[in-house]
Amino acid sequence: MTYQDVIAFVDERMAQSTEDLVDLVSIPSVSADTFDQAHLSDSATWVAERAKALGLDTQIIELVTASGKKGRPAILATRDAAPGKPTVMLYAHHDVQPPGDSDLWDSEPFTAVERDGRLYGRGTGDDKAGVVAHLAAIAAARPGVGITLFIEGEEEIGSPTFVDFLETYKDTLAADVIVVADSNNWQVGTPALTTSLRGVTQVTVTVSALDHALHSGMYGGPILDSVTLAARLISTLHDEKGNVAVKGLVSRDDTDVDYPEEQFRRDAGVLEGVELVGEGSITSRMWTKPAISVTAMDVTPVDLVSNTIIPSTTFVLSLRVAPGQDAGEAADKLIEHLTENAPFGAHVDVTIDERGPSFEAGEPTETFKLMQWALEQAWGTESVEIGVGGSIPFIADLSALFPEAQILVTGIEDPDTRAHSENESLHLGDWRNAIVAEALLLTRLGE
Repeated sequence: MTYQDVIAFVDERMAQSTEDLVDLVSIPSVSADTFDQAHLSDSATWVAERAKALGLDTQIIELVTASGKKGRPAILATRDAAPGKPTVMLYAHHDVQPPGDSDLWDSEPFTAVERDGRLYGRGTGDDKAGVVAHLAAIAAARPGVGITLFIEGEEEIGSPTFVDFLETYKDTLAADVIVVADSNNWQVGTPALTTSLRGVTQVTVTVSALDHALHSGMYGGPILDSVTLAARLISTLHDEKGNVAVKGLVSRDDTDVDYPEEQFRRDAGVLEGVELVGEGSITSRMWTKPAISVTAMDVTPVDLVSNTIIPSTTFVLSLRVAPGQDAGEAADKLIEHLTENAPFGAHVDVTIDERGPSFEAGEPTETFKLMQWALEQAWGTESVEIGVGGSIPFIADLSALFPEAQILVTGIEDPDTRAHSENESLHLGDWRNAIVAEALLLTRLGE
């Protein structure tokens, strides 16, 4: 069986793979508590049945932690390696985001529909395409390599029992190579390996100036309302060019991929006349420099307006932490900045809501180069190394527990996928290429 035979097998099965993905998308496996969790059990069963059909020793696990927290159903399926051959862990997740506003979908969210070479539906990209890609690659690859298929069921709610799961099943999950099919390619037609991820810190900030509300006509002038004070505090987070101004945060401008401004403006939907902020390459501003955004604020709604000086205002900040910096350290620097820059002596209280670690791949290994070869064979063009501005915290967890394993973060999505949004979609041509690349990798590692 040659490498061309592997590719031919994938191509012969693409119609079935697509049908499988359509079938899996039809299961509304939303892991958020407000949705019917029976659907998660249905999607777990669907995955488990197909893993068993591939000859894998398969189980569905609903972990209960020492604190009593119950995890969503995960699939753990294994096949022993041939003597002297490595074991590869293949990770994806079968849970999805809520569908959002149904009126903004051009088709039903849980009925996958193909249009112009793309498959539309919730989970087509994130991350049921990764699940089916793993299954299809295992089926197509030559035997030899050991397989550990780990399909999580709670990624979209922050993987609350992930670390407990890793610790409990550490021996079973141990692998030489870990493939995470949950990232994106640079663009349609250009494959990518994700080599860095920003970390994240989320804080809730309350700015207070009064112990009760006041009449704005009677008392306005000597005291500022808390919304204005909060705005003044928020304005200190960036300098005049839009760079993050918090001291002590790591910031690097060392990305290799060019992102033309016009393309970025088009992809991001930047309105005409709005200037981009910050210095350095656009990709470094997205991947290797910190970013701070106000993601929520409690203020009086316009339809409830009154002539009142608001005594206290609460808002939420999301700090994206550059690769190489500890998220806890970054949180401390942010809190220090907020308290030191309290305007006019306003009281500033900060609580940390979330801290997710960053990730940086090391120097390219032979396995990394092998993955690059497989991507080139599948796409017919060289791959690129990219960063991702968002965080995938569990990758750092995997790296910490399996420090000797080579972690490969591969692309399923593309800039038009719109994961988490309405009209999520998958480019079917690139998805075929992703399956081919993974099948070739498994084949080569098993030789």
